[in-house]
Amino acid sequence: MQKPHPWLRTLGVALVGIVAPAAAQDLAVVGARVYPSPDVAPIEDATVLIRNGRIEAVGPRGSVKVPRGVRVIEGKGTSVTAGFWNSHVHLIEPPFHQPDAQPAAALADALRERFTRWGFTTLFDIASLPGDVRALRGRVERGEVVGPQLLTVDMPFYPEHGTPIYVRELWAVTKAPSAEVATPEAARSRATAQVGAGADGVKLFTGAIVGKPQGVLPMRKDVASAIVDAAHAHGKPAFAHPTDQAGLQVAIDSGVDVLAHTAPDAGEWSPTLVAQLKAQDIALVPTLTLFDSELRRERAPDAVVQRFVGAAQQQVRAMADGGAQILFGTDAGYIQVYDTHQEYQLMAGAGLDWRQILASLTTAPATRFNQASQRGRVAKGMAGDLVVLGADPQRAPDAFADVRMTVRDGVVIYDAGAREPTP
Repeated sequence: MQKPHPWLRTLGVALVGIVAPAAAQDLAVVGARVYPSPDVAPIEDATVLIRNGRIEAVGPRGSVKVPRGVRVIEGKGTSVTAGFWNSHVHLIEPPFHQPDAQPAAALADALRERFTRWGFTTLFDIASLPGDVRALRGRVERGEVVGPQLLTVDMPFYPEHGTPIYVRELWAVTKAPSAEVATPEAARSRATAQVGAGADGVKLFTGAIVGKPQGVLPMRKDVASAIVDAAHAHGKPAFAHPTDQAGLQVAIDSGVDVLAHTAPDAGEWSPTLVAQLKAQDIALVPTLTLFDSELRRERAPDAVVQRFVGAAQQQVRAMADGGAQILFGTDAGYIQVYDTHQEYQLMAGAGLDWRQILASLTTAPATRFNQASQRGRVAKGMAGDLVVLGADPQRAPDAFADVRMTVRDGVVIYDAGAREPTP
């Protein structure tokens, strides 16, 4: 288990105080197979008791007494894990733009259908329109909207003349201020302002796809370093969008913490490169479905899709074999694929077993973002974040997508057996 960065302690202290989106319930899941964490054996025919939003007890059925008045959820035939993290989403599509002007029901419905129905109790938005996710988070925390814990980097950082070709229309239509930064001074100033306003990290495009003839424009290293240094000075992590070898090198040289994607255009990742990434404690979010989805949308031949996705899988496999940290993430919101079945299948195809996939969903992000004392495991004293699965992830990796119920801080925020989430 990797230790959290010392500079992330500030983030952890701030996040401990986040309140639940609604009044926590007392509930117990009884008779399930419980996976307390990826590194311990499951508990058969177990009970998990949540009271006042926290796990009060977990163990074999006979060892945990369920008090009267506690809601009992029949767990026979199900598997229970800690709540899932999606460490790469974008809350930019309606109704998430200007959320203060949107009906609470529309926001809750969108969060449920796109995210919590797949087990996510925490989302890390890693680039959106200025202020939107902070405003949405406020509505969730005030109990106006039922939803997951929300973290955000707010507006991304693009190189000068490097607004990616695929977001130019969005920026023009919304009239958002330019996200490009030309100098270290401007980069440092904006990064400081964003984290000061409540951003939980920064996201920089060390390799921005700008179209022909340039193709991919790398960010200047001094600009990238200024953004990363400003984030670290305030206890915040830095994500990088690398794209190709040049962008990957800028990410490494500037000291980022998380690669937001694999980079198939960067070629095969050698054990030497992975050792460098691990030595710098750089984590990876695979987003394998992204490449398959985008290439098929562009009607690329199957051979091209397989070659490109295979290159991404090789990088994931190399990172896992080298002991580097993998964080689950889908890029949902940029791509319109919210169903997680394919991502689990592709991760398994890259050589990850169920324990590694579960870690990417739970213990790894909780550790990376300094919430390991609060979330990521099913254990006494932890936040009441649970996922109830209808299948066993040891039998098939996409069982992680068979979500029957999602619980955040003791509140059922998705129930497959109900039309509406339990308030």
